[in-house]
Amino acid sequence: MIAPTLIDWFFIIQKLILIVIIVLITLGLALYTTFAERKIAAILQDRIGPNRAGLFGLLQPLADGIKMISKEEIIPDHANKKLFVFGPALAMIAALMTSAVIPWSSDIIIGGKHIVLQIADVNIGILYVFAVVSIGVYGIMIGGWASNNKFSLLSALRAASQAISYELAMGMSLISVLLLAGTLRLSELVHQQQQTHWNIVYQPLGFLIFFICAMAECNRAPFDLAEAENELNFGYHQEYSSMKLGFYLFAEYINLIMSSAIIATIYFGGYDTPFLSPTAFSINTMALIGVITLLVKIFIFVFIFMWIRWTLPRFRYDQLMRLGWKTLLPLSLLNMIVTALFILLSH
Repeated sequence: MIAPTLIDWFFIIQKLILIVIIVLITLGLALYTTFAERKIAAILQDRIGPNRAGLFGLLQPLADGIKMISKEEIIPDHANKKLFVFGPALAMIAALMTSAVIPWSSDIIIGGKHIVLQIADVNIGILYVFAVVSIGVYGIMIGGWASNNKFSLLSALRAASQAISYELAMGMSLISVLLLAGTLRLSELVHQQQQTHWNIVYQPLGFLIFFICAMAECNRAPFDLAEAENELNFGYHQEYSSMKLGFYLFAEYINLIMSSAIIATIYFGGYDTPFLSPTAFSINTMALIGVITLLVKIFIFVFIFMWIRWTLPRFRYDQLMRLGWKTLLPLSLLNMIVTALFILLSH
């Protein structure tokens, strides 16, 4: 039994506070990402978009949330009720768990103590991200199977096969970065990029492959066949309503934000602010600037994801699988081999 004097209560409390803050900020960003998507879609399609609820329509996400919460909860008679509820909960939890290993900024000092703005600085950070992403696929599969709807099940199988296919190319593209960095720790990746150049300079092809795979992992158009109404009625969440449906839709936007954060961290220096010396301001001021920098990078990638969604038509399923297996996977393998040869010859 651990003696009470050996427990670092300050460490436990500051980690709990950090978890609450990051989860609340992530949920708030996801809430207004839905609003941003509708406005961006309206601009690209020469429409006005939501502008009635509140000033400039800023209360529209709250109105949508209230509407979804107040809708009737319907569970089909022949569904597996426990798994039917567990599916969307698992998808939501897996989406939020990704934020645990993202370094949001440099350390801050409060009361003479250093506080790390990262929930868990584990030495297998990237592997943790892939593990959590894989758990999210189970949320989709459980929801499709528990609905007892053949179209939902087919859509869940399609989504799972898509995720597995593109996770291979995504993992291969990351190996090239890991060969250069020699670490799986995300905080160390950011630190190395601060000392030299961002990884996008060394791995432009790897970034492009990772970015495309991230779109497929998030089921974003043109990779949204698992949710296409004209393909399989409505997708794996066809039988869901109210907040159970809301959890699936919300998890997609949280995954979008987390994917943007991972891309920014691995390839674009994370919270590193270009052309700004780490000693230009006080420690706490630099940490605040780092948080703002990372959020700006996340917003840029979220916008690009949305821009692509409302610009390109979706693929046929055979085109989607061909791109993953016959184009992205060979390219990622080639990129890995070239990177390994470069490292070997340079030493």
